[in-house]
This record gives sequence, structure tokens and C-alpha cells, in this order.
Amino acid sequence: MKMHVFTVENIPMIKKGDDIASIICERTSIEDNDVIVIASTIVAKAEGRMFRLEDIIAGDEAKQIADKHGLDARFVQAVLNRSREILVDHPIFLVETDNGHVCIKAGIDESNVDKGYMIDLPVDSDKSAKNIGEGIENWTGKKVSVIVTDTNGRAFKIGQTGIAIGVYRIHPIKNWKGQRDLFGNILAVTEEAIADEIAGAANLLMGEGDGGCPVVIVRGLELRSQDGSIKEMYRSDREDIIKKGLRCLGKVGD
Repeated sequence: MKMHVFTVENIPMIKKGDDIASIICERTSIEDNDVIVIASTIVAKAEGRMFRLEDIIAGDEAKQIADKHGLDARFVQAVLNRSREILVDHPIFLVETDNGHVCIKAGIDESNVDKGYMIDLPVDSDKSAKNIGEGIENWTGKKVSVIVTDTNGRAFKIGQTGIAIGVYRIHPIKNWKGQRDLFGNILAVTEEAIADEIAGAANLLMGEGDGGCPVVIVRGLELRSQDGSIKEMYRSDREDIIKKGLRCLGKVGD
């Protein structure tokens, strides 16, 4: 098996209302089973997910958290407005967003966006991936998968890596349970986070600075499925011992 990974060149600065599917198809050829990996920043821009701090009024909770970090309270309020739960408010500001994604500061970013504005993650990244994927399929007649990505840190290691936050026509987890290893042993617990692995590979080419390429094509994997949702990756509250531990620490510190 071979995997071919390459950027889609000359993607313009994306504006609200832009058709990302057509922009991609006009700039590269698409083949069946391609995985189209797209940075969440341009998806959010096309969906008009930008806002200004001057339009936000901070509440008491936001002001208290802002004081701990030296942040603008209006920014903290923006994070709270997009979060279902604060998991850690200091020394990092870790939340679970309304759509179940756990990240620092609800994924709000001020890089690669017009001065004075900040940008959200897409409201529903699975839906965003679906809309773009169907658009590409309509344009090309090819059957593709789509992964929308963001960059996240890891709990036990320094540095960020690309991760999947939305998918279309690909299962984000490959379950190896019941299959045998090289020595004939039956695998009992192995679940491979293939969407995150693909996102990480694509992130090597996307870059993080002013020369970034927000769209990458991954070819040769043949992972396309009839369905798939990013929610398949999220542990339930009952299974998530990290969240349980963070909640206990919060109670101790209160």
C-alpha cells in the first residue's frame, strides 16, 4: 500500500459565503476514495464564524477567570458562550464545547484572520464536512471522504498536532478487535484513531504560519464508508476517566 499526500495550491483568502468545494475542484484533480483534509479555519470563515470582542459584554464569571489569566474578560465570555462545561479554568482554560470537542479556550483563534476579529470553530463540523464532500462529489462525480481539522495539544506531551473535528464518509476509528497479530494473538482492545492520524499527516504540509496550505489531499488509503461521525471518537462521560479526574480536582480546589 502507498499513501500519496499533497497540498492544493493557490487557495485564495476565504470569505463568508465562499464555496470551498468548488474552490478545491477548480485547483486540483480528484480521484475516487481521495480523503480531502481541510483546515477548520477556512471552513469557519466560509460559514461566517468571525466575531469582534467589542460586541461582547463580559459577566462576573468571565471577569473572575480573566483575572486569573490576564485575559480580556470579553474573550473569556466568548469562550463561556461556546462551552457546555469548564473542565479546568486555571492554569489552562480547558473546556468542552457545545458540540463535545474538548480543547483550550473553545478553539477560538485570532491568527489568520482580519485584525480586530476572532474566529470560532464550525458549529457542526460533521455537517460542514458533509456539505463540502457532497459539493466535491457533485462537481467531480468522484466518491470522496472529507476530514475537517484543527490543531490541539496533548495532555502528556509538549506541542500541538492536527486532529479531526469533523468527518464525512469515513469512520474516524478503525476497530481491530478480534483480528490477529503477527503471532496469531487475538487483538482485544486495539482501536486506531485513523482520522486523527490522517489529520496529523496533513498538518505537516498545511503549516501553521503565513505560508500555510489549508487543503491537503490524501490518496491511496481507500477508507471511504457509507457513514461516519466524529462523535464515534468521543468517550461517554461514564468511560472518560480524565474528565472525572478533572472534575474531582475542581471540587477539591473550590
